[in-house]
Parts: sequence; structure tokens; C-alpha cells
Amino acid sequence: MTREVRTVVYDTDLQLEAYQFEGIMQKFPNHFHDYYVIGFIEQGKRMLVCNNEEYLLNSGDVTIFNPQDPHACEQIDGRTLDYRCINIQPEIMQKLVREITGQADLPRFTPHVLYQSELALPLHELHQMILEGESDFHKEELLLFLLEQLLREYSNTEPPAPIQELSTEIKLICDYIESHYTESITLNQLSELTGISKYHLLRVFTRQKGISPYRYLETLRISQAKRLLEQGQLPIEVAALTGFSDQSHFTNFFKKLIGLTPKQYRRIFNHEAGNKPIPGSVS
Repeated sequence: MTREVRTVVYDTDLQLEAYQFEGIMQKFPNHFHDYYVIGFIEQGKRMLVCNNEEYLLNSGDVTIFNPQDPHACEQIDGRTLDYRCINIQPEIMQKLVREITGQADLPRFTPHVLYQSELALPLHELHQMILEGESDFHKEELLLFLLEQLLREYSNTEPPAPIQELSTEIKLICDYIESHYTESITLNQLSELTGISKYHLLRVFTRQKGISPYRYLETLRISQAKRLLEQGQLPIEVAALTGFSDQSHFTNFFKKLIGLTPKQYRRIFNHEAGNKPIPGSVS
């Protein structure tokens, strides 16, 4: 048996999440987040696919995902993964960028992988300070210096021109899913909405968005579920409020995308429970 430890902390000073996964084998299916994710591989090797580009990850590599970047990853050598990351909501990123540059633009970071990057060291130090609950200003200093280098070397703070403008039909589908994600949505409905055959709809949507319509729907549901869990609502209530057929389906899919069960994620924001490692085991 290989022991897993999944540690997640919400830092109230910096207003961001810090994740640490140790000894995991979990495969993460194609999905996206509505926040920035900046992380690094401590130990292990993974195949990452992000925006239809493949990357081979090793220890010391830094990964950066922008909001809405579709990505998936899995082990390729049969060994476990140790990984750390910080998650930054767009409104917090905007405040940090304004502090550093004086501009309020949201950055778009490229590339998605910085191989054997020197930034893994300050990112590790910052992450460890968050896990240990440090409260002095050195923590904020580290974050600002880290982001300053990322902004200077790996971002364009001007909104980039889209590689491909979404078609009217795909925009219509996105709007519909975003407005009806709590309901049962069928492929027939989306086909009738746009006048596109189901097969053609799937191919065009996936090509333009980088993710299938069903994964798009489930990812939106999980994003809203996180917000409700952060507010203290029970998982069984959240499952019903976000359109999942039952709590088991909700729990399984939540863990696939987030790496924690809804109950474990809710515990992060429960001050009585505290921010403690979440142990588990896998065979």
C-alpha cells in the first residue's frame, strides 16, 4: 500500500489556496479552472496535455494554467507523484498585477511548462510558509517577487488576440450551458438549439474550446460546487444545487477534478476543523 497525503490550506492573508499532493497516482481528466494555478513537480513524471499541446513533466518543472485552459495529466512511469501548487482567483491576481505594474490587466502566461525552472525554489519556499501558517510579510514579499518575474518573463498583460474566434453556434451553446448547468441537459437539446448535428457539434465544440461539451458542463458544475462548499453548505445540498444526479456522482467527479472529496474540500474553510493534512491510501 502506498500512502497518500493531500494537504490543502486557504491562506487568509494572501487570499489563495495552497495544495500539496504526496504519493498520488490519480489521473486527472480534461478540465479547466476559473482561476490561475501555479505549481511544480517535487517528485515523479507525468504526461500533461494543455490546450492540445503535450508536455512531459519531471521533478523541478513549473506548471502554469490560466483560467479556462483545458488540461489533463496522468502518470507514465508507474510511480507516484509529489506536487505543490497555489491557486489564485482572477480578482486577486488583478490586485497583485496592479500592485506590481500599476495596470489592472489580467495576464495570460505562456508557456504552460517551465522546464527545470529556478522559480521552483521560491515557489516551494512560499508554499511551505503558507502550509506552516506563517503570518509575517516575508510571505507576501515572496509572492510579489515571484509574480513580478513571471509577469516580466512569461506573460503578456495585454489581452491576446484569440487564435480562433468562437463561432456563433459555440457561443450559444456555452451561454446555454452556463445558464442551465443545474438542469439535465441533453445533446439533442444543444443540437436543436444550434441546428448542428450532434456529431458535428461535438467535433466543432471540442476543437474550438479544447474540451468536450459534457466536460465543459461538469467543470462549470464543479466550479460552482466549490463556491457553495466554501460557504459551508453540506455536500448533499451542493450536489442537488449544482445539477448532479446524486451525491455519489458528485463526489466521484469532484475528486477526479479537484483531488479531494467535497467533504474534505469543505473542511478547509471550517475553522473548527482547521487546515490539516488529509491522509488516504491507495494500492
